[in-house]
Amino acid sequence: MNRIKLNKSENKLLSVRDIASILSISLESARVTAHRYIQKGLLIRIKRDLYITADKFNNLKENELFKLANLIQVPSYISLTSALSYYNISTQQLRGIVESIAVKRSKLAKSGDVIFKFTKVKKDFYTGFIQENNIFIALPEKALADSIYLSSMGRYNTDFDAIDFRKTNKALTNKFIKQTNKKATTLWDNICKRYKI
Repeated sequence: MNRIKLNKSENKLLSVRDIASILSISLESARVTAHRYIQKGLLIRIKRDLYITADKFNNLKENELFKLANLIQVPSYISLTSALSYYNISTQQLRGIVESIAVKRSKLAKSGDVIFKFTKVKKDFYTGFIQENNIFIALPEKALADSIYLSSMGRYNTDFDAIDFRKTNKALTNKFIKQTNKKATTLWDNICKRYKI
């Protein structure tokens, strides 16, 4: 019965206070209920004091998962293959993984069957993203530059064969690559030659 009430809530994300209000119980009881429901797989913890019912989580669309990623680590923006796939620039599909660039720390956060992966970059390189449909996401060229930069450092594995470089602006990619380092510049030069960009 309580599970049905939580699922009927208009809000997708619930705090302990929301759970207490919906179920007409105390905050302490709501905390216990949330913990019990997580163990039973009925609730999924997104971050501290933020939950979603498993039923609602399993029906989230890609852009809604992107919004969750933005919430899990602030600040962060969607990038790498997740963004390149979103823009239909890469044919590589990531199942159950949402990739973001962060400025605080690198980390993995698992919610339900989805892994939210955050990769830290230096503050100077934390740029080149926009807010689109309430999602912070890299520009296509920045998502590509992030992929090249991290691949050159051995911190990421990009399938460059899956990328349609014609859908990106080379001059803008160059601009972002110049903000990185020699390794990234060399890799980008090699990619340009190999794929005749």
